[in-house]
Amino acid sequence: MKPYLIAPSILSANFAKLGEEVDSVLAAGADIVHFDVMDNHYVPNLTVGPLVCEALRKHGVTADIDVHLMVQPVDDLIKQFADAGASYISFHPEASQHLDRSLQLIIDSGCKPGLVFNPATPLHYLDDTLHKLHHILLMSVNPGFGGQSFIPQSLTKLQKIRTLIDNSGFDIRLEIDGGVKVDNIRAIAEAGADMFVAGSAIFNQPNYSQVIDEMRAELAKVSR
Repeated sequence: MKPYLIAPSILSANFAKLGEEVDSVLAAGADIVHFDVMDNHYVPNLTVGPLVCEALRKHGVTADIDVHLMVQPVDDLIKQFADAGASYISFHPEASQHLDRSLQLIIDSGCKPGLVFNPATPLHYLDDTLHKLHHILLMSVNPGFGGQSFIPQSLTKLQKIRTLIDNSGFDIRLEIDGGVKVDNIRAIAEAGADMFVAGSAIFNQPNYSQVIDEMRAELAKVSR
């Protein structure tokens, strides 16, 4: 079984002191830095680009940076984020005209590729792509804004993806993003997730260490 990873989303951080915020959350026990990249086209919001990723690397951040592209088209930004220091890059399959090509571009750029599924996106895109994936990211809210509530039906979809991964024999992480909190992270893990994106649940709290410790305590209760 893979160790659980906690990936705070900088979407909820204080951008006036972003380098400090990322340093603090990593020192508090987070594993990965999560980027929510929105283009005001594929989703109704506009957030950060590759320059912010590059700036964090220059600031001294050495942890893995997990880039979730909520953009259309995707290929140009894949290369830009790879050059800026991304570790993982994922995108929505319906946002790419040539799914296999976009995945291969991530691999050729030296990053680990992932696919992202919205709450109502069908899973048939996985039929011919599992062999190329490092991770699958399930959105448990509709993308575009932080601070939304977890959609309960996401647990059933998580279970379906977990079964697909286990039956495939491939070594693929299962990531969840949207409404993840201390009081539901255990149920999410029991449904099959092993990587957890949390934004407001961490950055809106005064003590990052406390909330991350509470999340890990809940995860320790999961029977694996």
